[in-house]
Amino acid sequence: MDTIDSLILKILGQEARISFSDLGRRIGLSTNAASARVRRLEDDGVILGYQAILADDAAGPGSNLEAFIDIRLKPDADSATFLAWAKTTPAVRDAVHVTGPYDYILHAVVPTTKALDQLLRLLKSEGGAAQTQTRLALR
Repeated sequence: MDTIDSLILKILGQEARISFSDLGRRIGLSTNAASARVRRLEDDGVILGYQAILADDAAGPGSNLEAFIDIRLKPDADSATFLAWAKTTPAVRDAVHVTGPYDYILHAVVPTTKALDQLLRLLKSEGGAAQTQTRLALR
């Protein structure tokens, strides 16, 4: 994920029904390039779907899962690279370097357990995590 992907996610989060041509204009890409980016984000599991949310069904505060993830980086992983990756990951709200058996604590907010599972997989495959331990906030 790069800054263009992050911008796409921000725009789609606000306007999920935007056309690919309008999206492309706003991010400085052609219609086909914007479409390809969105399709890749869908294929990678970053975008899980689109839905109409009716006023009567709108979720109130606290409808997301709030997770605190302890991260131990792989021995060859670079902290600066990990932090750069975390900053471009939409679910990650904060990454804190800590002492003790883990290197970082991530504060993440995800909509579902499936999205949490995807985030944990990405942490290991792309983020440089060797080991994770996850706690969910109950209130």
